[in-house]
Amino acid sequence: MTIDLLKRFMWFMVLVLAQAIVLGRIHLFGVATPLLYVYFVIQLPRNYPKWASLLWSFFLGLFIDVFSNTPGLAAASLTLIAAIQPYCLEVFVPRDSAEDLKPALSTLGPTRYSYYLVFLVLMYCLVFYSLELFTFFDLEYWGLCVVGSAAITLVLIFTCELVKQR
Repeated sequence: MTIDLLKRFMWFMVLVLAQAIVLGRIHLFGVATPLLYVYFVIQLPRNYPKWASLLWSFFLGLFIDVFSNTPGLAAASLTLIAAIQPYCLEVFVPRDSAEDLKPALSTLGPTRYSYYLVFLVLMYCLVFYSLELFTFFDLEYWGLCVVGSAAITLVLIFTCELVKQR
């Protein structure tokens, strides 16, 4: 239990630092920003306490907000993703799987994991950029931000998964 908590905290710090120092400064074509910290919530295991996942995600979002100067956007969006993650995971996990299943490419398989990942990342980007822009007058820019950021985030997460498998 303590080792799991320590690993989770270290992963928390690595993602915050990576986003604050490197990834937060990348804006491909002026619209696509990698949001790798979503990966923290995505890989929370099945039957992880909901209160703990909400706290982890809120504080992760809060730290990202502090370093990115986005007051409350990441915290709100990430907390919402943490709230729907267990229900989303139940849709893509076979019923006879282990109770403490950790969602990964190797445990869910490529197809199920891809659907699970695309749904949560796209949902996060939709909420995040809807709150950030807070207008739908420029739907083209909003759509480019959502799709571009989701695409680059998905590429980074799949890369992390492939590195973890080796």
